[in-house]
Amino acid sequence: MKTWLLDAICAAVLCFVLALGLWPFHAPRNGVTWLANHNGLRFGSPGTVISSGAFPMTGVEDGTSGSVEVWLQPRRIWDNATFLAFSGPRNPYQFLLRQSDAGLELYAEIRNDPHPAKTASLYVRDVFHRSGPVFLTITSGQHGTAVYTNGVLARTAPGFRLSTSAITGRLVLGDSPGQPDSWSGRLLGLAIYHSELTATQVLRHYEIWTRGKRPAISEGERNVALYLFDERAGNLVHNQASSSVNLKIPEKYLVLDRIFLEPIWKEFSLSRSYWSSACKNIVGFIPLGFCFCACLSAHKARRPALTTVILGTLVSLTIEILQGYLPTRDSGTTDILTNTLGTYIGVTSCRVVSPILAARFPWLPLAAWPAREGRKLIALFCREIQQPRGCWTYHSGDPD
Repeated sequence: MKTWLLDAICAAVLCFVLALGLWPFHAPRNGVTWLANHNGLRFGSPGTVISSGAFPMTGVEDGTSGSVEVWLQPRRIWDNATFLAFSGPRNPYQFLLRQSDAGLELYAEIRNDPHPAKTASLYVRDVFHRSGPVFLTITSGQHGTAVYTNGVLARTAPGFRLSTSAITGRLVLGDSPGQPDSWSGRLLGLAIYHSELTATQVLRHYEIWTRGKRPAISEGERNVALYLFDERAGNLVHNQASSSVNLKIPEKYLVLDRIFLEPIWKEFSLSRSYWSSACKNIVGFIPLGFCFCACLSAHKARRPALTTVILGTLVSLTIEILQGYLPTRDSGTTDILTNTLGTYIGVTSCRVVSPILAARFPWLPLAAWPAREGRKLIALFCREIQQPRGCWTYHSGDPD
């Protein structure tokens, strides 16, 4: 066996890592279609709908009142994805509604005078615990925020006062701005208000929507958007309210206000999906660290371990830069850290395992590894299993 086999293995591993990090290599078709026998849109993955323009401020006096009504049905009860978002010029995540397993997560800019607005989160349990459509209403005013499901109050948060500016800017449905976070399911109706709806109004609206009647537009409720999704064809959803902001269905999937190399402290999350992704990135680069370290050692390169770790970092950086141009992939710096860690683990594994393999199979190119380290590991192994005879013999020119 020649060292060319290690070269071929390294090339195959590198191609495999690049394919995993960059697939698909193009922008896929947008997975949004019209429902056949009902008003609404069906969202596949990936899929998104984006407003044709930005929702402006309407001169609300207190600036802390607003309401959102959305009628939807998730494809899966247990899912983690964003189905509605507002992206502003300074903050692409100024308002997010996410399905978090069977619960609802709300991220928004809140105001607590005299302090400036800041982003906070609110969680409501068991919103999607049953199959079938759910009519959600989020309404906020001077006394805090209230969340209703099917016209019934689900949670109140007195300290969570939604800023009117949070529900302005570009609207994204079925996905998140900044980074891809596609949601799958059916969207049946949507309304946006720059006023706080009362419990009576919430219940009346729920009954009108779910009984198939056409919702009325009231000037007193400051309705700025009403989407019935009754076009059933084309790539445009018309706003029935006074605002001229319509919704567009792109032919190709895209992410609004794409973030390039998002910092670690902004990506960090305690969610299960975040840690699952981190573990996958670590494990995915272990073979690269192992194979390249063994190959460089067989070629008698200087400092093969350090060179391999640097190579893993550069490969990860290249992937993250290219992912910034691929709408289905996240471009962030967390992956660079986890990929480098995976490469280091692969290098360490190679330094531990290679001397043992070289001692057992001396015809392998791995025999170029230091003999002293291999003999120590083999001796320790022999003592542990208490077999002083018949242990592998490692021949080397090392005088020690």
